Amino acid sequence: MDILTHTLVGGPMQVGLEDPLVLVGALVFVVVLATVWSMVEIVDAYNRGALTVLGEYRKLLEPGLNIVPPFVSRVYTFDMRTQTIDVPSQEAITRDNSPVTADAVVYIRVMNAKRAFLEVDDYERAVSNLAQTTLRAVIGDMELDDTLSRREMINERIRTELDEPTDEWGIRVESVEVREVTPSRDVKGAMEQQTSAERKRRAMILEAQGERRSAIEKAEGDKQSNIIRAQGEKQSQILEAQGDAISTVLRARSAESMGERAVIDRGMETLERIGQSESTTFVMPQELTSMVGRYGKHLSGSDVAEENGKLESLEFDDETRELIGLDDIAEIIGEIEETEMDVEAMEKEAQAIKEGQDMPSEGGDVVDVPETRQDGGSDADGS
Repeated sequence: MDILTHTLVGGPMQVGLEDPLVLVGALVFVVVLATVWSMVEIVDAYNRGALTVLGEYRKLLEPGLNIVPPFVSRVYTFDMRTQTIDVPSQEAITRDNSPVTADAVVYIRVMNAKRAFLEVDDYERAVSNLAQTTLRAVIGDMELDDTLSRREMINERIRTELDEPTDEWGIRVESVEVREVTPSRDVKGAMEQQTSAERKRRAMILEAQGERRSAIEKAEGDKQSNIIRAQGEKQSQILEAQGDAISTVLRARSAESMGERAVIDRGMETLERIGQSESTTFVMPQELTSMVGRYGKHLSGSDVAEENGKLESLEFDDETRELIGLDDIAEIIGEIEETEMDVEAMEKEAQAIKEGQDMPSEGGDVVDVPETRQDGGSDADGS
């Protein structure tokens, strides 16, 4: 102490320390500087400050420069932005006794800094703990399948459960997101087996439906095929019946034509025999005369047809002529004309026999006429 006093007294500072005014001035400067520093409080734009003086709450400090009582004031700042709180993984048992592990994220925001300061010690920790218990309660009230598939419902229920207590703290829960719900290993194995069995069941159902559809399509195809086949057979029978009917009509017409031709042939044979006889009287069958008249009327459209003062008969076509045998009739008529010429010669011969004269032959010789022909001639004249 003596050495220090000697150094101070003997050194350059001896004059300053010996003046008490300089010492007091320096002390006052330091105190003023500390007071000013303690009186000034700067609050950021996204914060609010809770001011206490001697432990008593006074007010909330707004962003910017604030003057507070020095040395006896304390300021507690609160972040007014949305904050994220991680909820640790929670083990829970579902209503169907399946153990699961779940974690979540809670988004909160301080709406009233005064309540957040006065009503709760640490609002972040309080919200986290409340979210944990609420998460376990919500999962325990649901079945395993619902916890895995209905995440939106879980989020909404947790947010609703957190709303009421956090409102008293001046905190608003903006949203809750369950990140993962993980069943236990055994439950996972059972779920995989269940999923595999379900997929097999669906595959079998789809295969059965496909076979059923295929059978239906095949039955429909067979039905359509049978219908088409029956329609074809029906149409074939109809056409066959029509063909038989047409054939029957044609055969009937042909038979009718052949019958008429037979009558004409028989009539012509009769005329031929009559022409070869000695009689000059000819008897024509009624069927023959009517048939010849009918053919003549059919040929001309009437009994005769007159054109330019000349009578001409109409003609059949070749097919009709062949069907009814008109060419044969023409030959028969030619034979009849020749037969008529022989009859005239026979009349002359009969007249000569009646008069008792000899008839010259074609070569110029005289032919003796037997007496028996006279009786025949007289019979012919008598007829």
